[in-house]
Amino acid sequence: MPDIVRVTTSDGVTLHVESSGAGPAILFVAGYTATLETWAYQIDAVVAAGYRAIAFDRRWHGRSDRPAHGQRIARHAADLRDVIVALGLDRPLLVGASMGASVCWSYIDLFGSDAIAGMIGVDQTPRMINGADWACGFYGLTEDNVGRFFAEGIPATGRGRSADPFLAAMAALQAKVGDARLDDLPTPDTLALLNDHARQDWRDVCATASCPMLLIAGRDSELWPAEHVRAVAGNANARSSIIDECGHVVNVEQPEEFNATLLDFALDVHKI
Repeated sequence: MPDIVRVTTSDGVTLHVESSGAGPAILFVAGYTATLETWAYQIDAVVAAGYRAIAFDRRWHGRSDRPAHGQRIARHAADLRDVIVALGLDRPLLVGASMGASVCWSYIDLFGSDAIAGMIGVDQTPRMINGADWACGFYGLTEDNVGRFFAEGIPATGRGRSADPFLAAMAALQAKVGDARLDDLPTPDTLALLNDHARQDWRDVCATASCPMLLIAGRDSELWPAEHVRAVAGNANARSSIIDECGHVVNVEQPEEFNATLLDFALDVHKI
């Protein structure tokens, strides 16, 4: 069973954090509405490989507090820092899926990378809005419609992999975690967070980050073209990987290949 820790952030919000295993730390940050249980396959794999796995529910997610403030990517990045400090983590490897990757980029932007070993971003384009210089954003999202695009949550795009393999993968994960909740429904509070997320542009962070960075894409993501991983081009500290036969939720749809990719990168950055 994992150790459960309650971390209070600098603005008084209590976060639910779980820690398993011992060794160099790998800190998992889930995506929009997702709970820490979505990392169940990865937690088992990294603990078995000799790492300490830490995952937490972000504010308004899972078993963490649901305050009336702080629904911005920058505040969620500050929460991530509060978790690192509270647990005394020594240069953890950050792994962020979807919006969780945006939180990790914001952390690097705000606090630098000296206190982390590296970062893995999982199927998150660094810029959501498409434009003249960027065609790898969320399908159909432009400067003209960004103000209303996510008014009711994440819209279907009609692109990418069919829903059937994803639903089967999520059912298998649900069977693994039992009664634990895998996600929350969008609410007006978290829609504010989603809209803040939609307006971010992390391409400069990807290009200039001094820590090792790996961007992983699902070949048939429903949300954006896999070629968004080209954002790491030109940064000698960064690399990219595209995993076939999966959509957006790469770590659930192809857990074995994802875990192998994660552990190869972790071995490089932690050198255990």
